Amino acid sequence: MASIALTTSSPTLPSLRSRTFKITPLKSIRLCNSYNVTVLKSNNYSSSIPSLKLDKVGFGIRPIQRDLRVTVSAASGASVIPAPAPAAQPWQGAAIKPLLASIALGVILWFVPAPSGVSQNAWQLLAIFLGTIVGIITQPLPLGAVALLGLGASVLTKTLTFAAAFSGFGDPIPWLICLAFFFARGFIKTGLGNRIAYQFVSLFGSTSLGLGYSLVFSEALLAPAIPSVSARAGGIFLPLVKSLCVACGSNAGDGTEHKLGSWLMLTCFQTSVISSAMFLTAMAANPLCATLTANAIQQTIGWTDWAKAAIVPGLVSLILVPLILYVIYPPTVKSSPDAPRLAREKLAKMGPMTTNEKIMAVTLLLTVGLWIFGGALKVDAVTAAILGLSVLLVTGVVTWKECLAEGVAWDTLTWFAALIAMAGYLNKYGLISWFSQSVVKFVGGLGLSWQLSFGILVLLYFYSHYFFASGAAHIGAMFTAFLSVASALGTPPYLGAIVLSVLSNLMGGLTHYGIGSAPVFYGANYVPLAQWWGYGFLISIVNIIIWLGVGGIWWKAIGLW
Repeated sequence: MASIALTTSSPTLPSLRSRTFKITPLKSIRLCNSYNVTVLKSNNYSSSIPSLKLDKVGFGIRPIQRDLRVTVSAASGASVIPAPAPAAQPWQGAAIKPLLASIALGVILWFVPAPSGVSQNAWQLLAIFLGTIVGIITQPLPLGAVALLGLGASVLTKTLTFAAAFSGFGDPIPWLICLAFFFARGFIKTGLGNRIAYQFVSLFGSTSLGLGYSLVFSEALLAPAIPSVSARAGGIFLPLVKSLCVACGSNAGDGTEHKLGSWLMLTCFQTSVISSAMFLTAMAANPLCATLTANAIQQTIGWTDWAKAAIVPGLVSLILVPLILYVIYPPTVKSSPDAPRLAREKLAKMGPMTTNEKIMAVTLLLTVGLWIFGGALKVDAVTAAILGLSVLLVTGVVTWKECLAEGVAWDTLTWFAALIAMAGYLNKYGLISWFSQSVVKFVGGLGLSWQLSFGILVLLYFYSHYFFASGAAHIGAMFTAFLSVASALGTPPYLGAIVLSVLSNLMGGLTHYGIGSAPVFYGANYVPLAQWWGYGFLISIVNIIIWLGVGGIWWKAIGLW
């Protein structure tokens, strides 16, 4: 029979009482005052138990095996307090309140009668779409899971066919974004990202603001040559920005996001929509604006015309937006005087480029070259990206197992494709054209000056982008109607076309799905969704003021009105 002798430094006290009880696993007892404990029986218990000396503050006994019986002899006034039972396993499913909120909104809208001129299918899809958006904002589940639930609801209710619901997976943009994450993996894995990041830090890294501006203007210089903002953001700048953040000790998910990464990611995203607005060839849907303008008002917007109109307000935005974000959403590390020296030391330690770095660099140059000259070669952006990834896979620079492990890439592909499908069918079902016509009738009936009427049209056009996951879809659905009404109300037609064209880029900064660069930078997980939307709305106000204020003066000076 094994025994445990428990003693205290206190003198032995009289009037002892004995009690025997059973201890079950994961429970303990606390003994106060003087005590003696003897093990009377232990099933399957063979290990030796040493004597223990305890303080009077108490002691918890945790048995190793079941059915351990202990006799406790305690002085008068001693107490036996069983420890609380172990906590139950935490709930692994959806957050219930956000889930119920998104479902409730969808159900309420579903049973609200559809307005005159809106088909039942369109209204029901709107209910599912808005419920999904609320779910994406409140996140009862990961974004991809929420989007999949939305698609499931649309198929289950026969609002969309299976082919229609999953048609977004046939769109090239979600795949281009997904491929960009695989490129980023190779960029960082090979060390090429760190090498370029250290070069940037050595030149501009004495302050965070200087580092940010160097990236902003580098992206703007590349914008007219690379017509896909998704490719520009995902294939070139996301890997670079992530490498810079890591090099500066700012990592996603470990509490160091605000050292540099949160501000830098948000800044690079918000300025990517500005650089897209500055050139006809800086965003894939910009030529669509020019085509629709020619059809609607029989005037042409050429490359030089667009650049001339956008260059002044664009440069003002590129200068002010990073500075404003620096003030309202600042990085905690603002100045690093030693950073350039440390970066040069890191570069020296890295030595010459490795073989994998060289392969990564050549592949990146090949892909970027195809993005620039792909139009002449009839190679689109996603095909160029697939070709580049193929080189990385064949050479082993990136493995398919590593691609499969990029959970954020697949999650982004899922939710972005889902939103593209639902938003596209809202347009096909006629909801967007009904909305455009309703707005046109409303504004036209107010009897305001053309300036005020155009201002209202601009705001409605801009903020209706919350319902779109594609700039091209928004432009195709609403551009012609709004331009025609603005012209009919007295707005100079060419001015109206220029304003709507540049705003078709700037409105992409509202959400994490509104333009191709949004899912790329948001997917890095440095900025929470609520802050992404909040700062997106705030910067949208800044951009509207700059482009209609400074831009309006500039456009007057060059004779657009």
